[in-house]
Amino acid sequence: MVGLSYSISKIIIDEYGQQEFLRRLSDPLWFQAFGCVLGFDWHSSGITTVVTGVLKQSISEDVHGISIAGGKGRRSTETKNEIPKLAEKHYNLSSNKIDKLLYASKMAAKIDNAALQDGYSLYHHAIIFDEEGNWAVVQQGMNPDNKMARRYHWMSDGLTSFVSEPHVGIISELKSQNTLDMTSSDSIENQKI
Repeated sequence: MVGLSYSISKIIIDEYGQQEFLRRLSDPLWFQAFGCVLGFDWHSSGITTVVTGVLKQSISEDVHGISIAGGKGRRSTETKNEIPKLAEKHYNLSSNKIDKLLYASKMAAKIDNAALQDGYSLYHHAIIFDEEGNWAVVQQGMNPDNKMARRYHWMSDGLTSFVSEPHVGIISELKSQNTLDMTSSDSIENQKI
């Protein structure tokens, strides 16, 4: 899986660029298919942690121009320490761009844990970013009642607001009727209150 993900990532980046690779990772269906191509064909919550973990092992900043911070459990909380280290070491990003990456990581997690009240608590958070400071976030929550997972996808490209319709996609096996989505345009009156 590591070797295959290295090669597929390199081909996509060489042919279409780093931003297109981020765009594809932020597409929940492409991400799911990518996991299957890599050999993880069991459609479960494990595909999220496996694919991001494999990418974290296979992506080379020198070859791909992409870095990945975060992961599952405690690794997700290390994102705030990993971003500056990776950004400075490999890309010499300005402090302003590093601050924007840190903010994006923090806000994506806050929104999906608090503003999107769907019963799924985050346990996996990864931010993938390039040498220009463009980013994608892939994170996942688990619902303890139904034992199901839900994956949330974000991308810097086209994001106009962290609090208004920010997701590229959300994917889960279940669609709950009892979800309070404070980021929805249908929740504008609630947002005002």
